[in-house]
Formats: sequence, C-alpha cells, structure tokens
Amino acid sequence: MTSKQRSSLKAIAAKEKPIAQIGKEGIGENLIAGLSDALDARELIKVTLLPASCEDGENLAANVADLLKAEVVAVIGRKAIFYRRSPRKDFKHLEF
Repeated sequence: MTSKQRSSLKAIAAKEKPIAQIGKEGIGENLIAGLSDALDARELIKVTLLPASCEDGENLAANVADLLKAEVVAVIGRKAIFYRRSPRKDFKHLEF
C-alpha cells in the first residue's frame, strides 16, 4: 500500500467510530470473527486499543492484522485502522 493510499484511507476512517475494543482480555476467537465479518461488510474498520491491553499499540495492531489477513493503515494513539478488500461480489468497494 502506497503512502497516498494510506493517507486516503486515514481520511475516510477519520469520520468513522471505533467498532470494537481490545483490552485486558486480549485477542480471542470471537473478537477476530467479529472483526473479520466487519471487514467483509465495510473493508475499513477502526478499533480502540485499551491501555489495559498489556502490549504496545503497534505490536497489538500488527498481531490483529496478521490474524485478520488485513493491513494496518495506521495506529494513532490508542486507535488502530485496518483495511481488507471485501471478497463479496455485490459490494461497492472503497475507491482510494
């Protein structure tokens, strides 16, 4: 992903609210399944990384992205933005 594409996705995500929180419970199967479904439906999601999670925000976002097979667009403070192109055919994909 180029820096221009990343910047465009960050601008789109700026208007969105976080859809989930990752805290002291960590990364569970249900969380990953929910985030994966959200990525299929939206392609771009924002997640709050609570301070109770015992990991650095960058590392935690990278781990989640690996499990989701998605890309980390950005980690800004305690918010992470993820992108994955939706496999659905009846979907209007994000233009960036």
